[in-house]
Amino acid sequence: MKQIAFFPLLVILFLLILAYPLEPALAGELEDAIANAQISADTTWMLVSTGLVMLMTPALAFFYGGFVAKRNILNTLMMSFLLMGVVGVIWVLFGYSLAFAPGSPFIGGLEWSFLNNVGLETTDYLVGTEPAEVVSYAPTVPHEAFMIYQGMFAVITPALISGAIVERVGFKAYTWFVILWLIVVYCPMAHMVWAKGGLLGLYGGIGALDFAGGAVVHITSGASALVLAILIGKRTTYPERTSPPNNVPFILLGAGLLWFGWFGFNGGSALASGPLAVAAVVTTNTSAAAAMVTWLLLEQFLRGKPTAVGAATGAVAGLVGITPAAGFVTPIGAILIGSITAVCCFFAISLKVKLGIDDALDTFPVHGIGGTVGAILTGVFATTEVNAAGKDGLITGNPQQVLIQIASVIVAYVIAIVGTFIIFQIIKAIMPWRVTDEDEFQGIDIKEHGEEAYGE
Repeated sequence: MKQIAFFPLLVILFLLILAYPLEPALAGELEDAIANAQISADTTWMLVSTGLVMLMTPALAFFYGGFVAKRNILNTLMMSFLLMGVVGVIWVLFGYSLAFAPGSPFIGGLEWSFLNNVGLETTDYLVGTEPAEVVSYAPTVPHEAFMIYQGMFAVITPALISGAIVERVGFKAYTWFVILWLIVVYCPMAHMVWAKGGLLGLYGGIGALDFAGGAVVHITSGASALVLAILIGKRTTYPERTSPPNNVPFILLGAGLLWFGWFGFNGGSALASGPLAVAAVVTTNTSAAAAMVTWLLLEQFLRGKPTAVGAATGAVAGLVGITPAAGFVTPIGAILIGSITAVCCFFAISLKVKLGIDDALDTFPVHGIGGTVGAILTGVFATTEVNAAGKDGLITGNPQQVLIQIASVIVAYVIAIVGTFIIFQIIKAIMPWRVTDEDEFQGIDIKEHGEEAYGE
C-alpha cells in the first residue's frame, strides 16, 4: 500500500521537473555531455573503420598472392605490404596536406605538412575557406582521426595496381612508381573529389557523387594498371605457359577479409556512427552478395561449372561497384549495381584475354571497369531519401547527375593515364623496370628478396 501511495508523488515530482527548466549552468553541462557522447561514439566508429580498412591491404596481398606461381608469392605479397610503410610515412609528412588541405580546385596546399595544425579539434579547422558553411570534414570526429582514416585509403589504392604487373617487375622500380603515383595521381584526385573546394566534389565542386572511392580509388588504380601492363609488356610465359593459381584458399581468404574490411571502407565513409553508416554497410554487403551470385550463374551457364576463384572475383567486383554508391542508394539499388557490375567485369576479363593484354590478376577489368560502372550507376540510382546531403539520380528525377558522374569518370581516367605514362617514362630513364628473363623464369622471390615462401 505504501508503494501505491508513493507512486502519485513520483508522478507529481516528475511533472514539476518538466515544468521548471534546469538552471542554465546545468542545462549547459547536459548539452556538453550529450555532445561529448556523440563525439566518443563517432570517433570509436571511425577508429574501428580505420582498422578495418588497414586490414584490407594484407587481405589484398593474400588475394593477389594466391593467384601467382609459388616462386613469386613473397614478391606479390610485398608489393601490397610495402605500401603500409611507405605511404604511412608520406601521408603524415605531406600526402594528407596535398589531398585535403585548402588549396586550388586541383590539389591542396602544404599548410598541413608534418600534420601542422592537424590535432584533436573536431570543427572550425576549415574556417575562412569557401564554401563558408563547411567548417570541418567530420564535425564529431577529431581531425587526426579523419586524417588516419583517409590514410588507409591512400595505402591500399596504389597496392591495387600491383595485380596487373606481378611476376616481372623489379621491386625498386615498383617502389619508386607507387611513391610518385601517390603524389601525382592519388592526392590530386582525392582533393578534387573529397576535399573542400575540390573541382569534382560536393564541397564547392560540380557535385559528383563518390561516397568511398569509385573514381578516387578504383578507376585511377585500374586505369594506371592497364597502362603499366601495356607499357611493361607481357610475362615471358604469357599466355602459353602461365601457372595456375598456387593457393585458391589464399584467394578465398583474401576475398573474405576484403569483404569484411569493406564495411569500414564504405561504412566509415559516413564519418559518423549513425543511420548513414548503417545504410552504407547494408548496401555494401548486398551488392557483394548479388555480384557473387551473378558471377557464379554466369560461370554455370557459360562455362559449365561455378568456381571458387569466380566466387571470390565476383564478390570483389560487387564491392568495387557499390563503393561510390554505398551511401546514396537503397538495398534494391545495391542488388542491381552488384549484378550489373558483375556482368560487365565478367565479360571485360574475357575481352582482355582476347586482346592479349597481360593484366595478370585482372586489375583493370575488375577495378577499372567495376569502378566505372559503379560511378555511372550511382548517378542512376542515387536518392536523397538515403542521404539528404547527396543528390537524386536518374531514377528519382535528376538525369543531369548521370552526366556529372560521367564527367568525373573522364577526369579520373585522364589523370591516371597521363600521370602513369609520365611516371613510367621517368623511371624507365633511370632504372630497368623488368627483371631479367632468367630471373623471371626462376622466380622473383629469391632475386628480389633473397628468400622463398615455402622453404623448398
